[in-house]
Amino acid sequence: MVAAHHEAACVSDALNAALMERPVELAGGDLRFVPQSALPDGEAYEAYIRRTACVPTRDNLHDLFNGLQWLSRPALKRRLNELQAHEIAQAGVGTKRGPLRDALTLFDENAALLQAPQALVEALRLRQWHRLFVTLRPLWREARLEVFGHALLEKLVQPYKSITAHVFVVSAEAPGDLRLEASCLVPKPFLPLPVLGVPGWWPQNEDPSFYDDTEVFRP
Repeated sequence: MVAAHHEAACVSDALNAALMERPVELAGGDLRFVPQSALPDGEAYEAYIRRTACVPTRDNLHDLFNGLQWLSRPALKRRLNELQAHEIAQAGVGTKRGPLRDALTLFDENAALLQAPQALVEALRLRQWHRLFVTLRPLWREARLEVFGHALLEKLVQPYKSITAHVFVVSAEAPGDLRLEASCLVPKPFLPLPVLGVPGWWPQNEDPSFYDDTEVFRP
C-alpha cells in the first residue's frame, strides 16, 4: 500500500497517501503524518500525537516502519499513545521516563507478539533454548510470532544473530489493543527472544549447534 506511493516527496506524504485508503481515527481527529519540524519546541512527541492526531515523521527507515505499524496495528498504536500521553499529563517529562513510560517505549520499539502452545511459552520463560528450539521444534507450526516494534523491524533489515525481541505473550482472543493496562506493563512482562532462532526465520538455525552460542542464547 505504501510502496505504491514510493514517488512521494517524503515518508510522511507516502504514509498519508496510504491513509486515504485506510483512515485511522484518534482522539484528536483523523491520523496524519507530518514532518518532524511540525513538533513544537518543548512539547513531548507522544503528547503532541494525542493532542493533534499528527505523527511527526522523519525521512528514514525507523519512522517509515513506525508509520507502517500505525497503518497495520492502529488500535494497539493508539492504546500505547493513550497510555504514554496520560502518564506525561500526570507526571510531566523528567530526565527519566519512569517505569510505565519505559515499558511502553520498549513495547513500541522492540516488542514481538507471541501466540504459542503453553509448552513453548514456558520453555521461553525459563530460557531453555535447546528445548524451545530443538526438542519442541515441531510445535512452532502452531505458534505465531509477529514483529511489532519498529526499531526491531529496522534491525531486521540487516539481520545479525543477536537481535533480541521483547516478547509479549498474547491470546488468540485478544482484541486489537490487547487491553493493555499500566498495571500489567510496569513489571515489564517481556521475555527475551533471539528472533533468528525461530524455526524458519534463518537458514543456519536448521543446525542444532546454532543454539550452542551462549553469547546469544544465554542461560
